Amino acid sequence: MTLEQFTREDGQLARRYDYDDGTVFAVDFGTDGTNATVDLVDDTVIVVLEDDQYEIELPKTGEDAHTFIKNGVLTIELEEKR
Repeated sequence: MTLEQFTREDGQLARRYDYDDGTVFAVDFGTDGTNATVDLVDDTVIVVLEDDQYEIELPKTGEDAHTFIKNGVLTIELEEKR
């Protein structure tokens, strides 16, 4: 599922920020997300939240991806390769 499908189907609040050197996505899981974990496998972000698992496919843009979750907010940073 893409980030757009994920937020539309599950009602998550998400924002996209475009910068000269990359893109940042922020997804707010709310207070339930404070115990969530995140992992990145190839071009897929995997979020585990209690008994639920979400898989978000990243665009295949040739950018390096970094993910982390803090206080229920998932951050996905896509840095352009130089």
